Amino acid sequence: MEKNRLNKVLKLHKQWIEGDDGGKRADLRWANLSGADLSGKELSRADLRWANLSGANLSGANLSNSKLSVANLRDSKLSEAELSNSNLDGADLGGADLRWANLSNSNLERANLGGADLRWANLSRTNLRWANLSGANLSGASLRWANLNTSKLNEADLSEADLSGASLSISKLNGANLSKADLSRAKLRLSELRWANLSEADLSGADLSEARLLWAELHGANLSGASLSGARLRGANLSGANLSGADLSEARLRGANLSGANLSGANLSGAEGI
Repeated sequence: MEKNRLNKVLKLHKQWIEGDDGGKRADLRWANLSGADLSGKELSRADLRWANLSGANLSGANLSNSKLSVANLRDSKLSEAELSNSNLDGADLGGADLRWANLSNSNLERANLGGADLRWANLSRTNLRWANLSGANLSGASLRWANLNTSKLNEADLSEADLSGASLSISKLNGANLSKADLSRAKLRLSELRWANLSEADLSGADLSEARLLWAELHGANLSGASLSGARLRGANLSGANLSGADLSEARLRGANLSGANLSGANLSGAEGI
């Protein structure tokens, strides 16, 4: 899109947001904005569906309540951008810079965030079902009560992230780094966590029933009151873990390291390998 035309669209949109006469909501569907500088721009409630924003600079921009379904945002700069309540269903954000961005209450179902930088981003109560976050950096991010069911988080960095109350059932977290993450009350039923690092993570009250935790690192993790019924923990390191009151019924623990673990009040009925 020509720069002059884009500037006119942005000007009219700002007038529309502010309620001024002659303002018009930005309609940028299918627009080619690849590499455009939109940093700090007012784009809340704009229609950017199917737009090409690859490599664009949107740092600090206001995109709250915007429509970005199937938009191409690959390798874009969105640090400190405001994206709350936006619809990014099917959008491509692979490799994007989303540090400190606010994506709370947004819809990112089936979105691609592979390799994206989401450090310290706010994704609380965000819909990320079927999303691809493999290799993404989510260290220190807030994902409280987020819906990550059936998502892909293989090799993702979630160290010190807040996932309390989040839903991660049937998700893939193989090789992910979840050290010191808060997963209290999280739902991880049937999830895959092979070789995942959960050392010193808070998994109190979490549902890990039938999860695959083969060779996972759980040293010093808090699993008090957690459900691990039918979980596969072969070769897992649970040394020094707190498993008090945990449900380990029918769990497979062959080759697991439980040295120094607290198993007081744990349900071990039918557990294999103890």
